[in-house]
Amino acid sequence: MSMEEVKQSNIPSVWSSEHALAWHLGKDFRSDTNAWATAKCIEWDRKEEKLPNFMEEITDCPCTLAQARADTGRFHTDYGCDIEKGSVCTYHPGAVHCVRAIQASPQYAAGQQCCYDSMGTQILTHDSTGGSTPDRGHDWGSPPFLNPPRIPGFSHWLYDVISFYYCCLWSDNCHVYMKRRPSSDCRTYRPPRAASAFGDPHFLTFDGLNFTFNGQGEYVLVESDLTSLRVQGRTQQGRFPNGTGAQATGLSAVAMQENSSDVIEVRYSEDLNLEVLLNQKVVNFSEQTWMDLKGLFLHSTPDHNITVMFSSGSGVEIRGNGGFLTLTVLLPERFMNHTQGLFGVMNGNTEDEYTFRNKTTISVHASPQQLFEFGANWAIENGTSLFTYDTEFLLNNFFHGEKHNASFLPVFFPYEDPADPLVKEMVLLCDSDPFCRFDVLTTRSLHVGISTRLSHQNHKLLVEHLEPVISCGWLDHPVNGRKNGTSYLLGSTINFTCNQGYELTGSKERICEVSGAWSGETPSCVLSTAIEQLILLGSVFGIVGLAVLARLTFLCRKERHKGNQKLTSEIPDISEQESRKVQQSF
Repeated sequence: MSMEEVKQSNIPSVWSSEHALAWHLGKDFRSDTNAWATAKCIEWDRKEEKLPNFMEEITDCPCTLAQARADTGRFHTDYGCDIEKGSVCTYHPGAVHCVRAIQASPQYAAGQQCCYDSMGTQILTHDSTGGSTPDRGHDWGSPPFLNPPRIPGFSHWLYDVISFYYCCLWSDNCHVYMKRRPSSDCRTYRPPRAASAFGDPHFLTFDGLNFTFNGQGEYVLVESDLTSLRVQGRTQQGRFPNGTGAQATGLSAVAMQENSSDVIEVRYSEDLNLEVLLNQKVVNFSEQTWMDLKGLFLHSTPDHNITVMFSSGSGVEIRGNGGFLTLTVLLPERFMNHTQGLFGVMNGNTEDEYTFRNKTTISVHASPQQLFEFGANWAIENGTSLFTYDTEFLLNNFFHGEKHNASFLPVFFPYEDPADPLVKEMVLLCDSDPFCRFDVLTTRSLHVGISTRLSHQNHKLLVEHLEPVISCGWLDHPVNGRKNGTSYLLGSTINFTCNQGYELTGSKERICEVSGAWSGETPSCVLSTAIEQLILLGSVFGIVGLAVLARLTFLCRKERHKGNQKLTSEIPDISEQESRKVQQSF
């Protein structure tokens, strides 16, 4: 037996009597499949009732398909429903794409699934059996991986997959399954913030500022005291097409770690191929695209785009582009006011974006020379580097050398010579993109300019997709009625109608407003005869009430009149009394 076979034989495993091939299990299945599956479904439902409610702690779904595909730090493609591969979506009719939460929930190790239709709207199980269904067992499991629901693959299959077969595929009891696996909408979802660096490094911060810092060395891109997140970047001098050195730099390596996680480094090798290092050793992605590592997941696409997803929900994407690396960092909302470095202070306030280590700041209108000083201030300090120095070039230039090369001075204001043929091509290529024009002029390479423009466009599109969206939450149809519409985001309109023989009370139309609440009142459908009877009774009571009121008014007036007559008869005439007094006095 080879050493590799010995290693494979020591993989932890569990034994279970559960089996997906139900037709092998006995005569009861073969004699009445529906009855057998129904019994299994009911048994699963009873067990579910005794288990804790995992829905309260799973992360909420993104509101739109665009958000779901952009939030790569927290969600990844569900390969059973992938828009990039034709959207088969066998188990989610009506969906074109689904995503799953990357991290299992903290206490119950549960997972989240979110599915979207062709309009980019989330599908809810309240409206369709093709809706998003969360998972009691996360497909990738969760440490310590020993017991359900934490066992990778099996726990998800046991709690969420075979039960779907019992209830939805082998019997007509899908309502039972959906009752236990209702979709969560997006009312509490908060998209992450994105920052990027690309080209002759241009930095686009979390709060939306952009600047160019083309120093040579190793620098803190972002670090956070919240989770001890550190993302560091190395820049190297660019080259002109003829091979000579240019007064420009670009990202050549990025290294990262969070808390005590594994260290991931992505870099250009000497032959300009993209290399991934795990704890300073090169990783081979030839046989797998996903790696479940300590404190993070690592994913590589066929075109060698690398995504690192940390347990906090922060994500880092690295792509090789034009000889320089393009980097994007995604941070969840809880990192607000907990970042520093070249990507700035993530707090929605651009005024403090250029903050030095000593907490002093410079103006957002600072000159390129001042910004160069700001960038140099964030050079990695000795002993804090996450990078690997495994070649003579790296040792001499970065390990033994200064972390910021103070002797390297870049071009701050590249000159556009109208007579230069390259400038004419640059104008056609770059149009008004300032980063593209800058890089063509500093590197004399249209290829670099194309890569820079594409990276800039991708970042702007990413930020657009991650814009917050207001959701008013799911609306039910009235009993004995229907609703028209399954979108519950800002501006969505839901119309209500009643079945024949019923009349609608309340609002016929409700609109999702900017406050996050629905306009109007909850509609109801009441029997038409009941409404007619109500109107008739109202009329009768109205007439009777008027008659009673009239009678009471008449009696009151009559009594008042009698009282007045009695009072008049008892009071003598004042003038007569006075007359008698006068007569008696004489």
